[in-house]
Amino acid sequence: MKIADIRKKNTNDLAKESTLLREEITEMRRRLYSGEVTNVRAIRAKRKDLARVMTVLGEQLSKESI
Repeated sequence: MKIADIRKKNTNDLAKESTLLREEITEMRRRLYSGEVTNVRAIRAKRKDLARVMTVLGEQLSKESI
């Protein structure tokens, strides 16, 4: 997910996206521990996407509160 695409979304969409990413990461971790998935890089990519979303969400919320 590109940062430019994330910045185009509003705060409600970003909040939903962060929730969805958290659920996906949890599911991927469960599958990793059970041995179904061995691709650790996919989890790393999702975590980085989540970090990008949370950063932009924080920026937008701080702009709204000013």
